[in-house]
Amino acid sequence: MAPNRDRTNPAGRKLNASNRRARHDYDILDSFEAGIVLTGSEVKALREGHAQIADAFARIIRGQVWLDGMHIPPYQYGHGVGAHDPHRARKLLMHRREISKLEHEIATEHLALIPLSLYFKDGRVKVELGLARGRKKADKRQALAERDSKLEMQKAMGRARKGMD
Repeated sequence: MAPNRDRTNPAGRKLNASNRRARHDYDILDSFEAGIVLTGSEVKALREGHAQIADAFARIIRGQVWLDGMHIPPYQYGHGVGAHDPHRARKLLMHRREISKLEHEIATEHLALIPLSLYFKDGRVKVELGLARGRKKADKRQALAERDSKLEMQKAMGRARKGMD
């Protein structure tokens, strides 16, 4: 029997943090889901909704993927032994084939591995990683112009459908 899930989120995903700036600064070529190794106090702090991934990035070191720059503040009730370092590097869990594919693409095409979102999926913390290419300033302007033109077209089509034009 399937667990009882929230109707607004049928996939069982609860978004905790997202990196909205990444989609502005990078062209996302592909995305991957990875598990993350956390301590108990980190999970409790994440359940409270405290995490920052805006400055985070992932690296592949000796066949393992590590997430650096993510900030999870200390759990307010965890002291002493139960406390964690808010800025420590965290290991990501992925299949070996995915890691070797990512390592090859990063090395040959000079791409970056950027966390796009951090979420709970069926009670486990997951990270969505994006294989990305950096945008130049002109590319960012062009992407904004394209987005604005698409939005304007959708508005015009909506008005035409309603008979307002």
